[in-house]
Amino acid sequence: MSTNRTQHPTGTGAHPQHDADGYSQELARIGHHQHEATTPDSPSPQASSQEDPAPVLDGAAVLAAAERFPWALAAPQARHWPDGEFLDVALSAVRPEERKGYTERLVAFVEQHQARLEELLRGYGPGSTPASHGRYALIGQPETLVILERMESVPFLLHGLWETAYEEVFLRDLEFAWGSRTRLSR
Repeated sequence: MSTNRTQHPTGTGAHPQHDADGYSQELARIGHHQHEATTPDSPSPQASSQEDPAPVLDGAAVLAAAERFPWALAAPQARHWPDGEFLDVALSAVRPEERKGYTERLVAFVEQHQARLEELLRGYGPGSTPASHGRYALIGQPETLVILERMESVPFLLHGLWETAYEEVFLRDLEFAWGSRTRLSR
């Protein structure tokens, strides 16, 4: 008698379209470590990871890259917070393997979504009717471009980091206005 061993995933990893990239990277990492363990002349996995630490993201460079897109940002005098207020949490959602070349990735994301970002700023940015009610305060901030890129790339990671640092209403408002393909709000 055969038994059906097909499992139906549940929880955070239940949606392979969201976690496929992370899953593939984890499989590659495991395979790489298994290969290292069987190669007699190779250094230990611990030594390899110490030799190649993940590059540190320069927040100032990321903000400077974001500032190159004035059509996606509110005028500095119309912004709600000093530039960079939410940047630490957004950048902490950039995984170590994504850090090298992240600024270029952000630029590509912004260029790819230019029309959508312009619409977001017009519809929800400073001076708009929704913003006049005190909502959507993140829209127009330079770090919002990083938040949106992370929202598209690693929504669950971003949400988990965000809820430990800030009120969720900021992220939920941004998620609603952006029309994220993965809704994290309840």
